[in-house]
Amino acid sequence: MASLKDKLITPIAAPSTQPNNKITVVGVGQVGMACAISVLVKGLCDELALVDVMEDRLKGEMMDLQHGSLFLHTHKIVADKDYAVTANSKVVVVSAGVRQQEGESRLDLVQRNVNVFKFIIPQVVKYSPNCIILVVSNPVDILTYVTWKLSGLPKHRVIGSGCNLDTARFRYLMAERLGVHPSSCHGWILGEHGDSSVPVWSGVNVAGVSLQELDPAMGTDQDPENWKEVHKQVVASAYEVIKLKGYTNWAIGLSVADLLETILKNLCRVHPVSTMVKGMYGIENEVFLSLPCVLGSAGLTSVINQKLKDAEVAQLQQSATTLWNVQKDLKDL
Repeated sequence: MASLKDKLITPIAAPSTQPNNKITVVGVGQVGMACAISVLVKGLCDELALVDVMEDRLKGEMMDLQHGSLFLHTHKIVADKDYAVTANSKVVVVSAGVRQQEGESRLDLVQRNVNVFKFIIPQVVKYSPNCIILVVSNPVDILTYVTWKLSGLPKHRVIGSGCNLDTARFRYLMAERLGVHPSSCHGWILGEHGDSSVPVWSGVNVAGVSLQELDPAMGTDQDPENWKEVHKQVVASAYEVIKLKGYTNWAIGLSVADLLETILKNLCRVHPVSTMVKGMYGIENEVFLSLPCVLGSAGLTSVINQKLKDAEVAQLQQSATTLWNVQKDLKDL
C-alpha cells in the first residue's frame, strides 16, 4: 500500500545526507542562543547543532527554533547532549561554562571554566577533527589558549571572539559622539578582552581622516574632550549590562555571527580576534590576545602588522603579562 508521501513524490536520486556548512553551538545559555538565532537569521548554515548538559532546556530551545523554520533558510536544526550530534561541523562555537557573576572579573572565572572545557573540547575534536573552534566563553583569551592545548588543533583553527565585540562597542560609542554610523567610524581595541584592553587611538579615523592628527591630545589625559572616557565605557559596559539585566547576550551573538560569516563565506575580512601572539610585539609567552586578523574558510590565515606607538605596545605587553600570570598557574592542561 503506497503512503501519501509515495503518491505525492517520485524520487529521482538519493538526497544528500552530509551537511556543507554545519555550525555547532555548545552551551544553550543566553549567549549560546543569541549566537544561534543570529546565525539562523543570517542564513549562514545548512545545519545547526546545539549541545548542552541540561536536556530539557536543550530540547525546548531546539523545538522553539524548529517551529520558526518557515521563516528561516536552515534545512536542519538538531540538538542532543551526546556530541555525536555535532559530527562534521565546519565551525564549533563554544559558549558553555559558568557565567560571570556581578562584580566578578573575567579572570576570576578561569579555573571554574577550565574544568568544564576538559570535558567539552576532546568531544568536539573527536566528531569534527577538521573543524574551526571559535571560543566565546570568558575569560575568552585564556580559554582560547586552554582550547588550543586540549584540542591539539593547529593555532590557525582555534580562534577567540576576543575584542571583536569591544571594538564594536568602541566604534558605536565614538560614532554616537560624531553623529555617523559605526561602520564609517574606524578604530581598534586590541589585547585582552577585558580590563587591560588597548585602544589604538593612533589608528582612529573617519573616511581616512586621522582624528589624532586633528587633535593630538585625543585619548590622552590632556584631552579637554575626554575621549579616553570612551574606552573606559567600553571596559565598563559589560559590567553595567550584567548589573542591569543579569548577563550580556545580544551584542556578543551578533558579533559571533559576524565572525562566522567571514569564515564560512571565505570573505578574508579583518577582525580583532584572539590568536597566539608569541613572537609578536616583543611578547615571549604563549598567550592569546586580540590583533587584527584575516579570517577565511581555512581559519585565521594572517595577522595585520599595525603600526603601534610605543605606549600602545607597552600596554599590549602588559596585557600579555596579566594573562600569563593567570595561565601559568592553570592545572591539568
